[in-house]
Amino acid sequence: MSYDKDARAIIDGVGGADNIVSAYHCITRLRFTLRDNTLADATALTAVPSVVGVNDTGGQYQVIVGDRVPDVFAAVAAVEPRLGGESAAPAPRQKLSQRFFDFIGGVFAPLLPAIAGAGLLKGILALLGFAGWIDATSDTALVLNAIGDAVFFLLPVLVAMTAARKLGANQYVAVAIAGVLIYPALVTALASGEAVDFLGMPVTATTYSYTVIPSLLAIYLMSWVERGLNRIIPRVVRMMVVPLITLVVVAPVTLIVLGPLGSFVGNGVSGGINWALENGGPLAGVVIGALLPLIIMTGMHYALVPFILTNLAQVGADKFLPLTYMQSFATTGAALGVAIRAKSKTLKSLAFSTTFTGLMGVTEPALYGLIVPLRRPLIATMIGSAAGGAVSLGLGVNAYVLAGNSGIPGLPGLVGATFGWAIVGIVLSFVVSAVLTLVLGFDESAYAAAATNAPVAAGTAPAASGPATPGSAAATGATVSVIAPVAGEIVPLATVPDRVFADGVMGPGAAIAPTASDVVAPMAGTVVALFPTNHAFGIRGDDGVEVLVHVGIDTVALEGRGFTAHIAQGDRVEAGQRVLTVDFDEVGRTKDTSVIVVVTEAAGTDLRDLRTGAVTAGDPLFAMQPVAAEVKR
Repeated sequence: MSYDKDARAIIDGVGGADNIVSAYHCITRLRFTLRDNTLADATALTAVPSVVGVNDTGGQYQVIVGDRVPDVFAAVAAVEPRLGGESAAPAPRQKLSQRFFDFIGGVFAPLLPAIAGAGLLKGILALLGFAGWIDATSDTALVLNAIGDAVFFLLPVLVAMTAARKLGANQYVAVAIAGVLIYPALVTALASGEAVDFLGMPVTATTYSYTVIPSLLAIYLMSWVERGLNRIIPRVVRMMVVPLITLVVVAPVTLIVLGPLGSFVGNGVSGGINWALENGGPLAGVVIGALLPLIIMTGMHYALVPFILTNLAQVGADKFLPLTYMQSFATTGAALGVAIRAKSKTLKSLAFSTTFTGLMGVTEPALYGLIVPLRRPLIATMIGSAAGGAVSLGLGVNAYVLAGNSGIPGLPGLVGATFGWAIVGIVLSFVVSAVLTLVLGFDESAYAAAATNAPVAAGTAPAASGPATPGSAAATGATVSVIAPVAGEIVPLATVPDRVFADGVMGPGAAIAPTASDVVAPMAGTVVALFPTNHAFGIRGDDGVEVLVHVGIDTVALEGRGFTAHIAQGDRVEAGQRVLTVDFDEVGRTKDTSVIVVVTEAAGTDLRDLRTGAVTAGDPLFAMQPVAAEVKR
């Protein structure tokens, strides 16, 4: 179902895009921070088909949607992309290092398709030139080289755009500031050797095309300047005055201070990394190669993208990129080893399919779907990557373009004087990892259990694989029992101080005033939702019925404080298994602590036997009778 019209109506209803400072969603509603809450039109908003109601509280304007909120928020973010950000919810506070890597990933990840396409074209041109199939001086080669080089020449501008989006700044003003760095007349004046100054201050002659750090520093400064100006400039002239002042302040500061500083820092760090890669030899290859699967899993490799691009622009080659090929083929080799050794047909099929995608340079399905869960293949992957790394750095293998793909399609990026040794390292990584996976083996029982617990067709009872547990269809026949997720006193759902739950928008259920800190699973099933702030989770039972547990009212605003999760989204849980530990004293200082349990798949579900009074965690809370035709497949 499309929510495009609803999204546009919601944006208009809260006073228009210019009135929105930021937005995110919790598990039931859109939460807007508005410049002026009085501009929001509650009547117009409640007339939107997907909107249940509105709530203006604590300076935050809430548009209540219900269980469709992720889809509605996605539509709102599609209409106004700056609202989408990198997450649909405020993340818990991160360490400085985590914020840095998150920022770098958010800046470069959107650019990778363009970089990959252009890089692969440059690799293909290098391959054609190496084979003598194209004349490097021809007009055709000139045009193709221009296509391949344009992305890298414009990197300051492209980085400015994504950095501004990540920082919540105006993307178009950011592009204008970055454009000053590569403005032809200014570049020519600086290249002439003549002194160039601005109001008596010298502008350093530095080339900014193909660079990223000066642009990053400029947009970081711009984001602070823009936010400060938006606070003090009257709204009536803000649209013109804020960009004007931002441009005339940030652009000169960038040319005089930040640009040269960024170039100095970038060249220095890049030189240090290159020194280690040049002089570390096979030992450095072993260490970096072994750690690379873990580095890529955490996203820290994005931090090296600026230095890789600097190397390619200034030296024409890079020694770190070949290590990513070794890691990629080691991961693929481990997937093949799993495919050969696995006994489960499901696991074998999955492993063969991820082997193919790995050869094509897409290793995430193998890494996260097989190798990490099975554990021992991860060891094999690290050893295989280390072996390839030793060959790569020991024999000085280079990459000549950033192909954006470390599989077979990206091999043209390695074409050059060391291409033969690159292939040797790749083959060694693949073979060592595959053989070690066969030798070390792995425990595939988790996949067998997943197959046993897979949902069955509507109207068919799931096969029992052991003693029935509370909350499973096998335990109660056609009726599913929901147990109390926390000890406390049951209160009617209608008395909860939140109309989304009190009015039954999210479905029927009950609430508990808690007296203990442990929150357990109310039924057996799969964790299909765990909010990043850990204040709410959803479980889908084997019969397809879904239950939502929401701890407290408006607790999303606590950003995870007081909540500790003991499970992850996608985990299989049993009824009564500990899911959360909640510091209700901490939560209760500012928020209502009611623990709400509702059946979100309410259509065709008959709620019955609702208990009253005091309960302990694990006691029966209510039962439900799902209609077979309504069971979610």
